[in-house]
Amino acid sequence: MKPAQQVPLWRQLQASAALLQAVRAGRSTTTLLDGLDAALRPGVQALGFQTLRWLGRAEALRRQLARRAPPEAADALLCTALALLWRPEQAPYEAHTLVDQAVEAARRQPATRAQASFINACLRRFLREREALLAQTERDPVAQWNHPRWWIERLQRDHPAHWQDILRASQAPAPMTLRVNRLKTSVDAYLASLRAAGLDGRAVGQAGIELAQPRPVQALPGFEQGWVSVQDAAAQLAAPLLLDGLDLARPLRLLDACAAPGGKTAHLLELCPAAQLTALDIDPRRCERIVQNLARLDLAARALAADAAEPAGWWDGQPFDAILLDAPCTASGIGRRHPDVRWLRRESDVAQLAAIQARLLQALWPLLAPGGRLLYCTCSVFRAEGQEQVEAFVANNTDAVLRPSPGHLMPQSGAVSGPLPDNGPGEHDGFFYALLEKRAA
Repeated sequence: MKPAQQVPLWRQLQASAALLQAVRAGRSTTTLLDGLDAALRPGVQALGFQTLRWLGRAEALRRQLARRAPPEAADALLCTALALLWRPEQAPYEAHTLVDQAVEAARRQPATRAQASFINACLRRFLREREALLAQTERDPVAQWNHPRWWIERLQRDHPAHWQDILRASQAPAPMTLRVNRLKTSVDAYLASLRAAGLDGRAVGQAGIELAQPRPVQALPGFEQGWVSVQDAAAQLAAPLLLDGLDLARPLRLLDACAAPGGKTAHLLELCPAAQLTALDIDPRRCERIVQNLARLDLAARALAADAAEPAGWWDGQPFDAILLDAPCTASGIGRRHPDVRWLRRESDVAQLAAIQARLLQALWPLLAPGGRLLYCTCSVFRAEGQEQVEAFVANNTDAVLRPSPGHLMPQSGAVSGPLPDNGPGEHDGFFYALLEKRAA
C-alpha cells in the first residue's frame, strides 16, 4: 500500500528521516507516530517502516558513497532515501521522484539545507552505479539481512535450520489479524459482516480472521461494539493453551501477570466469562489501557498497577488455578510488525531480560495451586528467552511438569518445536509457549 499523497512527499521524507534519527537515539517509533498529525501519520509509517526494514543495506550503501558520515540529520535523510530506492520493484515511488523530493526535503529544513547538494550528488551517483555499489555491499551480512550482526549470529546458533527463514520473514509487512469475540458473534457471522462492508478476510485458528488488506479499526464492522479485537494469530494461542481442559463453568481464579494492553486478558474472559481474573501491569498508564480495552468488549477484571515479581504488595494469599506470564522480552519475534526493535535492542539486553523472566517465574510459581498451570510465553525467537529459560526452571523446580507445548513458533508460518492446538494459526509473529503444571501435593 503506497503512502498517502495528500501530504507532500518531501514532508513525509522529512518526518521519516526524523523517525530514523529517533530510533538511532534509542527511542521507539510507537510514541513518535502517535504524536504525528493524522494526515501525516500513514505515509510516514509506511515510509519509515520500509526504511527500518532495509536500514542495514542503506547504511552500507551510504558508506560506499561517503566514507565519512554527514551530520546526523543529513545522514538520516540520505539513508531513508537509499532504503526506499535500492530495490526498484519495492520502491514506493519512481526513482527520479524520490531523489527530487529527498533533495527538496533537505532544502526545506535548516538542519539539512547545507547538505542538499551533497545528498543530491550521492543519490544520483547511486542511480548511475547501482549494480556496482550493491555488489560491494553484498559481502556485509548486516546489509544482506538488515539486522545487527549480533542478532544474526544468535539466530544462527539458536536455529541453525531456520535462521534465514526467520530473517526473511522479518522483512515482510505483517498481516492484520482479528480475534472474534465469540460472546458477541461468530467467525462465520463476522466474515459475512466483512463481506457486506466490502472487505475480505479468511478464518485462521479458533477465533481469528486474517484481513486481505489492513484497515483502520474504525472501518471494521462492530469494532466499537466489541465484536472483534486486533491481535496477532500467534498471540491468540495463549488463552486456549492455558484454559484447555479446565472447567470453564466454574469461577476459576486466573492471573494475567504482565497484562497490558489487555489483549490476552480479554481473550481469557471471552473463553471463561465466569473467571475471577486479576490483571497486572507495572505501569499505571498501561494498566488504564487494560481497563479501557476490556470496557469496549463489555468485560471486566481486577486490574492492578503492581510488580508481578513482588507478590507481597498485591497478592491476597489465595492460590490461582492458572497463571499467564507473558514476560518482558527482546520482542525478537515481532520484527516484521515493529521493525525498529532490531535496531533498538543491544546484545546485552538478552541476558538482562532473561534474568527478569527467571525472577518472574520464581516469584509467581508459589502463587499457583497444586494441580494448577502456568503458561510462560514471550514474543521472542531467542532460546535464552524460551527453551533455555524453561529448561532451567524445570531443572530447579521439581514440582514443575512441562506439558505438551508449542515451544518456539517461527515468524509467518514456519516450524514449531512442539504441538499446536487444533486449527493452525496461519500467518503469525514469532513466539514461544511453554505450559507448566504444578504437581499435586
